[in-house]
Amino acid sequence: FGATTFSEALRMGTEIFHHLKSVLKSKGMNTAVGDEGGFAPNLSSNEEAVEVILEAIEKAGYKAGQDIYLALDVAASEIYDNGKYNLDSEGRSLSSNEMVDYLGSLIKKYPIVSIEDGLHEDDWDGWNHMTAELGSTIQIVGDDLTVTNITRLQRAIDENSMNSILIKLNQIGTVTETIQAVELARNAGFGAVISHRSGETEDTTIADLSVAMGMGQIKTGSASRTDRICKYNQLLRIEEELGSDATLANIGVLGKSK
Repeated sequence: FGATTFSEALRMGTEIFHHLKSVLKSKGMNTAVGDEGGFAPNLSSNEEAVEVILEAIEKAGYKAGQDIYLALDVAASEIYDNGKYNLDSEGRSLSSNEMVDYLGSLIKKYPIVSIEDGLHEDDWDGWNHMTAELGSTIQIVGDDLTVTNITRLQRAIDENSMNSILIKLNQIGTVTETIQAVELARNAGFGAVISHRSGETEDTTIADLSVAMGMGQIKTGSASRTDRICKYNQLLRIEEELGSDATLANIGVLGKSK
């Protein structure tokens, strides 16, 4: 949120991405990218991942918590087994409440403003607790929880299980239903983040829709791979076409619980 235009924000993110590669390389870590364009080195802990990103931000000449903020996609359903959240690299197994406490400790320590899928997709009681504990401070995004499904979204609204939804067009099936999901979330005071999928093409529809609906947030991978970069290029073209009418969303676009 240290940028005033989208092109400036993209430049900042790209600079940090390349500095992150240098940081990882200097530590002898793998710098190959995955299918979403991000790095996946072997690290000793979750906090080490945050620390190397903070180092890259500093080396790029920016200040974390002032120019740049962090968002996490925990994908907690992938580490959940028999009622426990298993942090294998750290040798810990946490209950739902302990997982919320753990995420809360990260928020206090680092400039994190958004957490996606912090708990298992069917841990509804846990989601309700997490949003009650953390939702007034950060954006709590439901992806696996709602899977762009109107019925699950309505339940999340009714139970205050989150304060922002991740939107994936091909999950719900049609553009009309996608718009309905965004409007339902907005009417509830939720934020909305439009998202790519892991197996992407060079179609740029989500870039157009994010601007058309004034969503303010897009999740479409790192600054590498043509299937990711094409979305950012489309957003640059849109900003150029809008000229002085183009505005960059600020921190107020994030979902927050009242």
